Amino acid sequence: MAKLNETKVVTNEARFSYTHVFEPHAIEGNDPKYSVAILIPKKDKETIECVEKAIEAAKQAGKSSKFSGKIPPTLKTPLRDGDEERPDDEAYQGHYFMNATSKTKPGLVKKGSAGLLEITDEAELYSGCYGKASVNFFPFNSNGNKGVACGLNNLLKTNDGEALAGKPNATDDFADELDGDDDDDDFLG
Repeated sequence: MAKLNETKVVTNEARFSYTHVFEPHAIEGNDPKYSVAILIPKKDKETIECVEKAIEAAKQAGKSSKFSGKIPPTLKTPLRDGDEERPDDEAYQGHYFMNATSKTKPGLVKKGSAGLLEITDEAELYSGCYGKASVNFFPFNSNGNKGVACGLNNLLKTNDGEALAGKPNATDDFADELDGDDDDDDFLG
């Protein structure tokens, strides 16, 4: 169940992409930040509604603090349509997405028999796995750009998924090595 508290949202299960949550990563010469793209299925109306309400609350908060008393008509917002903006990326089809960032490392956890366990192994939380995200929305006005940004708080891994990285999986590459045939003998002999 998605949760909303003014400008903070905890999503339902989503898919993670471009996952840089163990070490900060610099994009296009900007300061290094922790980041993740959160892919929300379009059928998850509950999470989308919570995100839209939180964005609206951030706009209202920014009205006086960042936007000189008036919400600009061309405000940048973090919730984007994967079908429109990434039509050639299969993972983004049928999803909305938002890029969440943080200057501080997010909390990374999974469910265990004794409660929530911290994730410390980078191979365990990766681009392509599924989980819930805790994010907050805030207004910004920087160098003429005005909008609402998405801050990354914490991630809860819920399920594995097919990795979205360009590198093939070692298990898939060498699965035929387990079939009992040892073709290497013919090569040497």
